[in-house]
Amino acid sequence: MQHSKTTIEETANWEKEHIRGNKLPHEFSNYENFMANLKYIIGGLLFGTVLIKSEVVSWFRIQEMFRFQSFHMYGVIGSAVITGIISILILKKFNIKTFNGTDISIRPKDFSKGQIFGGFIFGLGWALTGACPGPIYAQIGAGFLTTAVTLLSAVAGVWIYGRFRNKLPH
Repeated sequence: MQHSKTTIEETANWEKEHIRGNKLPHEFSNYENFMANLKYIIGGLLFGTVLIKSEVVSWFRIQEMFRFQSFHMYGVIGSAVITGIISILILKKFNIKTFNGTDISIRPKDFSKGQIFGGFIFGLGWALTGACPGPIYAQIGAGFLTTAVTLLSAVAGVWIYGRFRNKLPH
């Protein structure tokens, strides 16, 4: 397998160049942390509500998708992909900047066979558990407490990947 040409150090340097005003977490006061993250908390609550109401976190809807019994999830995912493509094209064409006035730059990504294997494992986990990472929190918030096992398994998988990342082909 081909190793990724992008190292952690290169990523950190790229972020320092392209993302102005970065502070380390300990450089913020508690009030600054809360106020800076309030918009994300509100956005997350709204997003979770939309996920619940549109039934995209329903285990039954996800099983219907993997069994090709319903178009519902394919329609949601397809519309998200199309919206993302159009949004990126608009950002690039009109050179739109962030609210702070900084440029938005999207770094090119290297392809690796590991992405195919990772996607396969991700899809397998999604099919078995009925949840991908975002909706896990919405499912727990909606009262599906057994999804906590899925969350713990996802955290364990991330930890295992981080532990063995240097030994894995990228």
